[in-house]
Amino acid sequence: MKIVVLAGGLSPERIVSLSSGTMACNAFLKAGHQAILLDLFFGMPELTIDIDQLFENAKPLPPAPISETEPDLAAIAASRPSGWSDRIGLNVIEICQKADIVYMALHGADGENGSVQKVFDEHGIRYTGSGHEGCRLSMDKHAAKEVFGQEGILTPASWLLRRGEIFSLDELPLPAVAKPNSGGSSIGISIATTRAELKRAIEFAFQQEDSILVEEFIKGRELSCGVLDGKALPVIEIIPKEGFYDYKNKYQAGAALEVTPAPISPAATEKVQRLAERVFRALHLSVYARMDFLLTEEEEAYCLEANTLPGMTPTSLLPQEAAVLGIDYIHLCEKIIDLSLEKYR
Repeated sequence: MKIVVLAGGLSPERIVSLSSGTMACNAFLKAGHQAILLDLFFGMPELTIDIDQLFENAKPLPPAPISETEPDLAAIAASRPSGWSDRIGLNVIEICQKADIVYMALHGADGENGSVQKVFDEHGIRYTGSGHEGCRLSMDKHAAKEVFGQEGILTPASWLLRRGEIFSLDELPLPAVAKPNSGGSSIGISIATTRAELKRAIEFAFQQEDSILVEEFIKGRELSCGVLDGKALPVIEIIPKEGFYDYKNKYQAGAALEVTPAPISPAATEKVQRLAERVFRALHLSVYARMDFLLTEEEEAYCLEANTLPGMTPTSLLPQEAAVLGIDYIHLCEKIIDLSLEKYR
């Protein structure tokens, strides 16, 4: 099978995406597929051979390590001379049209907000994961929370702030979490316990986006639960060694302890798994996704968000959850391909 693994892009999660994409590409090659890694933003402007030859010449890639800090997007954007669009590089569409399917290894705004999926739908390109509408809804945390409220799914109370609009700092809760409304990988997130800290946290979040959320702080254990083909995977607990589960703790090996299955009661496990499946359906997702939760001492489970393109890096959670069921990394990647192809049959 000819597979394009689409990664990179121009989001703060670019480096994470390239790490996910490299691992997935090598997995497909090991399984006997013709797989190539393609950077969404840079594309392949100097395409000198027939596209079919790109697949025939595919070779394993060296590992793509993740740095402790997010990339300099302004410098990356300035380094590209031209492209098919502001976000899609030259020859990306043409190469993807030649593939049997595109494995979406994108993270962040590129790929998870549904814009690339919509372009692919218009060009008849088959891709893995959810469609553009489910991605758009999930990426917009405020919109997703409104769906949670309609469906009776517990989620922390939050306030949407937009750049340029007037708001009163005194009317916001403490302690609180400030975060970009459409961000991922915990980039731009801060926890505040005082008004001064909250002010700084809001300013920090606004460095990433024009719309941010201030969310009530819920004290609880950090859990995540993937859903594959509509069914919940084992629950995983994340225990950072320092601070909270931020960008560094997510992607630097050994920075957090991740326990699967999570050492919680059978009742709590059942609750989180059924909630994950409900969120999956409520947001109109398909194939696979991963939902993040906080579990209080009273075993109340608060859903924080849904990730429509979960990380597939060496430290990512979804592969760890699947491994408990005996699904290794290569078979997980192939299962995502198989389930995605079913959408087009």
